[in-house]
Amino acid sequence: MGLVLLQDARIVDPANGLDMKGELLIAEDKIAAVGEKIPSEKAAGAERINLRGKVVCPGLIDMHVHLREPGQCAKETIKTGTAAAAWGGFTSVVCMPNTQPVIDTPSTVAFVTERCRKEACVNVFIAGAISKGLEGEEMAPIGGLKSAGVVAITDDGRCIQNNDLMRRAVEYAQLFDLLIMDHCQDTSATSDGVMHAGYWSTRLGLRGWPSLGEEIVVARNILLAKRIGARIYCQHVSSAESVSMIRRAKSEGVKVYAETCPHYLALTDMAMAGSEDFWKGDGVGYFDVFTGSCKGAKPPQWSRYHTNFKMNPPLGSAEDREALIEGLRDGTLDVISSDHAPHCGHEKEVEYDVAPFGIIGLETELGMAMTSLYHRKVLSLSEVIRKFTATPAELIRIDKGTLSVGATADITVFDPEEEWVYDASQGASKSHNSPFDGWPIKGRVHGTWVAGRQVYSLEK
Repeated sequence: MGLVLLQDARIVDPANGLDMKGELLIAEDKIAAVGEKIPSEKAAGAERINLRGKVVCPGLIDMHVHLREPGQCAKETIKTGTAAAAWGGFTSVVCMPNTQPVIDTPSTVAFVTERCRKEACVNVFIAGAISKGLEGEEMAPIGGLKSAGVVAITDDGRCIQNNDLMRRAVEYAQLFDLLIMDHCQDTSATSDGVMHAGYWSTRLGLRGWPSLGEEIVVARNILLAKRIGARIYCQHVSSAESVSMIRRAKSEGVKVYAETCPHYLALTDMAMAGSEDFWKGDGVGYFDVFTGSCKGAKPPQWSRYHTNFKMNPPLGSAEDREALIEGLRDGTLDVISSDHAPHCGHEKEVEYDVAPFGIIGLETELGMAMTSLYHRKVLSLSEVIRKFTATPAELIRIDKGTLSVGATADITVFDPEEEWVYDASQGASKSHNSPFDGWPIKGRVHGTWVAGRQVYSLEK
């Protein structure tokens, strides 16, 4: 690896309050210097890379990724999933435990850790299960999982329905300072719904999924965090009322945190009606932002009932979308994550009712966040980057998310102004189930370094 000098860069490091033009020197696996001009004697013999004004920031962190290994390697593997992460600028990901077998024992954690050591091109942190087998009946060995190296616990893909079990799990996780990440879904409220309950579910004849299913569990988590004093993190928040409750709880000092995903910022339930209806309806004003940002951009085309728009929780209303954007603006929502959930093509190429929930997102996540938030002037560049770096690192207690001298050289380089069109078939993920296939995006990753080694280069 040796010495690498990144020159003519815009260096943005929210953890250190940096936003400056300058240079960054990598020595082996560490950041050796950051400044307006690195002394020539310090950078003697370094490989010099002129970035021509591109942004250099701490390596991005995604707290919510399904790598599918072990057990579902037809959908994704640790190798392909981490390659997709590098493609999207992510140097660290947190993998979810809903694999086969479930990551609910120290031995399974050890297996995944060893597979990642051999196959992963980015850092993989592991989330263990809250309950054995994700069955929601008996608590997993949380202390053993912590000792094995997990950074959080979650039953993601499912939700603990037994409130007493959840209370005891929260109390136990607090002893080990483990973040509890919760997939917020009261299954008695969502029942067999497949899309957001409202006008469009009625018009399209699809079973409705009320937002109440999310909001009931968000309220439960707030109460548990308040009574116990523990840290609870609500995953993939999609409802305006959820944002409102979390905002109110935070104002009272409750340790509740939350993420949302780029698809909830760019789409609504009207997407199920097909692209023609979407752009004629509440989506058209929103897409004007894209066409205003991306010269010559054309609205992508998709058919009615397209299963690449089916995810859990489902896309909400236009009002939900605007509430999520405001939640990111005022800090109610702490993190942006992909909920990268790959599926085989044949699984999605079925009737909407029976298709699995989930979409991929690692490859488009930063670009869609830039398009939806930065270029709409919702968040500054530093604020967008913070939600991908310093904040997730702090929540899961990892030594990442900074460009401090001496820190591990996990670095992302991207051009916030570059316009491009995403082609899912050309990405690194093994699966192609993205709703953003064919979308114009403004903001593109050019390079990813993990521990001083470049693992992705757009040019190369």
